[in-house]
Amino acid sequence: MTSFTIKQALRMASHAIAGSDTVQLDAELLLAAVLGKSRTYLYTWPEQVLSPSERSYFESVLERRVMGEPVAYILGTRDFWTLTLRVNRHVLIPRPETELLVETALALVTTQEACIADLGTGSGAIALAVASERPVWKVVATDMSGDALTVASDNASQLNIVNVEFRQGSWCDALPPQLFDLIVSNPPYIDAADAHLTQGDLRFEPHSALVAADDGLADIRTLCSQAPQCLKPGGWLLLEHGWTQGPTVAAILQSSGLETVRTLKDLNGNDRVSLGRRALLQPAQ
Repeated sequence: MTSFTIKQALRMASHAIAGSDTVQLDAELLLAAVLGKSRTYLYTWPEQVLSPSERSYFESVLERRVMGEPVAYILGTRDFWTLTLRVNRHVLIPRPETELLVETALALVTTQEACIADLGTGSGAIALAVASERPVWKVVATDMSGDALTVASDNASQLNIVNVEFRQGSWCDALPPQLFDLIVSNPPYIDAADAHLTQGDLRFEPHSALVAADDGLADIRTLCSQAPQCLKPGGWLLLEHGWTQGPTVAAILQSSGLETVRTLKDLNGNDRVSLGRRALLQPAQ
């Protein structure tokens, strides 16, 4: 086998996965993982020769990427907020847009001590990000999938985040009998007929965590009907949704009796998160 340098490996990878939206990044992440080095190392030592085993391993992971498998699943990790999370095919891959939920949750709840819930937690991304920033808060994270909860609880252990309780069940039915300062969720919101489900990373992610009935709105409707009874007076419900769903989700929040309803845009300028507040108790007469 002829010598095979880092520079050659990156060039080969870039040609092989030319259909990716992030060709160079994908190539760098895969090769850095194979070598156990940083991405900076790849350009500091471009003439470094891969060993036969390194080359073989790189070619095997590259083939998985050529077949469309997401880099996060190949590597087994994805960075989110300030955390590196373990991910596999039982959970959605955390995306930068979802960090808006974390940022908004931290801004909405201003008390030193609080109790919040993350429903449909998946890898635990939202719950663990919030818990890492507010270690005295109590965070409850729920999911229907036992496999997803295993991933989330493993992430909590790996990150030494101890203020999260994991519970299995459907939406608010899984919550303990107490009232929350905030409930946050990134629920399934893609319509089953959406062509994007047959493209890119979505082909490999768990269908049940992506797709909802009623044009993608069924789970959002359920959350909006259940959550007000689980919120403290003045507590917030915070939901991620599709970029075309903002007005509809805002209307659902309002019809559920929530107040101060508004929709926030992500860094791309798209409607991404809608929120509403349970009314404060009326003063006694």
